Amino acid sequence: METIRLNRSNLAEWQKKARPNVMALGCFDGLHHGHCAVINTAFQKANEKQVPLAVMSFFPHPKTVITNGKIHVHYLMPLAEKEAKLRKMGVDTFYIVEFDKGFAGLAPEQFAAQYLNGLGVVHAVAGFDFSYGARGAGNMDRLKSDSGGRIDVTKVAKVELRGEKISSSCIRERLLNGKVAELPDLLGQFYETQCEWNGEKFILYPYYTLPGPGRYQVSLNNLSGSVQTEVTVMNDGTTLKCTDEIPFIGKLSIVWKKQIVEARKLRIS
Repeated sequence: METIRLNRSNLAEWQKKARPNVMALGCFDGLHHGHCAVINTAFQKANEKQVPLAVMSFFPHPKTVITNGKIHVHYLMPLAEKEAKLRKMGVDTFYIVEFDKGFAGLAPEQFAAQYLNGLGVVHAVAGFDFSYGARGAGNMDRLKSDSGGRIDVTKVAKVELRGEKISSSCIRERLLNGKVAELPDLLGQFYETQCEWNGEKFILYPYYTLPGPGRYQVSLNNLSGSVQTEVTVMNDGTTLKCTDEIPFIGKLSIVWKKQIVEARKLRIS
């Protein structure tokens, strides 16, 4: 898989190199079941058309740019992890578009012309609520028209769990409320964060979100093995304390399995 970081200064260069492709569009933070439905649909379309599969994502998160930093987005995974998972899903080209004020101000037709037509897209796939262009004026119902009729479009229906749309937002909400045991139903696996253990403290890698303050059953994994233990997220939301001694040093992953809820003691008067 080739990863291409796109911005306004190098767009023309990559347009010259582009070949016909099917492209999945979205932020894809967390690569949850809804995201996977979009990418797997695009994978099938690419196979049907016998062209490469591309994915286009945006960084930093559009909400951060559009609100001038007033909204802080809790990322679920760094770009390197997203890249690794997309590679396993059979993606050929991963475009990471630099989302800045200039990009946010593009008219829907300009986005379609420059970033889709210009990059060889013959078929675009996205979720039912994907929007593009200034103020999100573009949507999947008008994309074919915005592309001058050159791009076929597949709009993927909402993916739900017990009537709730599976989204990055609902995953972040559960994380921050400590409901890590519910995440496998949304992500397809337990939530996992990467960090360094230096023998005294955990140093979390950027672009992960820790669960809310509380005590958790976790698995600590590295190349040397795996340890089942308990970790406490302190009230500052960033400091981690481990119940047991950790038998290895260096990079490890924390797999968050279940919040430990203390039983309330009955008061007898």
